[in-house]
Amino acid sequence: MRLAIAGGTGMTGRHLAAVARERGHEVVVLARSTGVELLSGAGLGTALQGVDAVIDATNVKTAKADVAVMFFAGVTKTLVSAERAAGVRHHLALTIVGADAAPEGYYAGKLAQERLVADGGVPWTILRATQFHEYAALMFHRTHAGAHVAPTGRVQPIAVREVARHLVDLAERGPVGRAVDLGGPREESLSDMVRRYAQAIGYRGPVPAVRTPGPIGRALRSGALLPGPEALRGTQTFTEWLAGLPDV
Repeated sequence: MRLAIAGGTGMTGRHLAAVARERGHEVVVLARSTGVELLSGAGLGTALQGVDAVIDATNVKTAKADVAVMFFAGVTKTLVSAERAAGVRHHLALTIVGADAAPEGYYAGKLAQERLVADGGVPWTILRATQFHEYAALMFHRTHAGAHVAPTGRVQPIAVREVARHLVDLAERGPVGRAVDLGGPREESLSDMVRRYAQAIGYRGPVPAVRTPGPIGRALRSGALLPGPEALRGTQTFTEWLAGLPDV
């Protein structure tokens, strides 16, 4: 299979490319470093020639709804248009479990992405996964007024490699629409995860717990972002992920 990975140089994309190559697939990385601009579409038509499926693993670091919507909607529109022209038979997108429970900020962009994928005219699969183990690191390094804080919430983190394997599985099977959600092996306290990550990297300062405001904060605390009983489960725990960090 000739498999194109949008955002193939990012955290998720690198794992996707590695898994796909391990299985003998031909991988086309869609990124600026390979001469493809995903918002303007420059270089995309040529890159998609002969491609069987596209996995969109692009990302943008923002908490602002307008920025997230502009990015994810722009990339999705450009991709599906180019896919239709090139005869690509399958578009896969990775989004977030429970996104519709907190339709603001970053999640607003993911919801816009889902709508455009479903209406894009290319047979599709959408996989919603829970936050990665790396979410703890993201929250720790996102300082508030210069201080490290630990947002409260209920999460069920999963290894990014396991998500990559499942996405390649789905690419091999063909379009299914909304795939069964994918979550980590067990529920964790987000504030506890952030503090444990801080300790693991040698940080010894205070990391006070804080309540994230608005719908996202309520969704985190209520458990609305947890996978349901029908969801598939990964195997690597957050404790195991921490043990694999450098110098731990």
